[in-house]
Amino acid sequence: MDQPGRPVHQYRIGEAAAMLGVSADTMRRWVDAGRVAAERDEHGHRIVPGEQLAAFARELAKPGAAEAEGRPSSARNRFPGIVTQVVLGDVAAQVEIQAGPFRVVSLISRDSAEELQLVPGAPATAVIKSTNVMIERSS
Repeated sequence: MDQPGRPVHQYRIGEAAAMLGVSADTMRRWVDAGRVAAERDEHGHRIVPGEQLAAFARELAKPGAAEAEGRPSSARNRFPGIVTQVVLGDVAAQVEIQAGPFRVVSLISRDSAEELQLVPGAPATAVIKSTNVMIERSS
């Protein structure tokens, strides 16, 4: 929804790619395939309007595997990635996942880590359900 006086954000291909955690080449392919709309600026560079990028990001983030497998969940924040480190204690385990450009660290029970066979290199998804999330504005 446009609001008077509100800046319209536009992203060059590399910036849009960084926002989605993909390469600029992948972003160009998506634009060329018509998956996300782009325009040209006064210099002929492709730019993606912020609203278009946000809509595309929502499409990419639609609920995936759990719902498809018949395990619906109220958690909407899912970050698929790879386990990079597991520190096992007597009772708890600290598990680190690299999800695209994001590092997610969780403290879970040792039993859960062992049952899920969480070891470096294993695929995993960080599922986050939170009522307290802080947002920082990027420049």
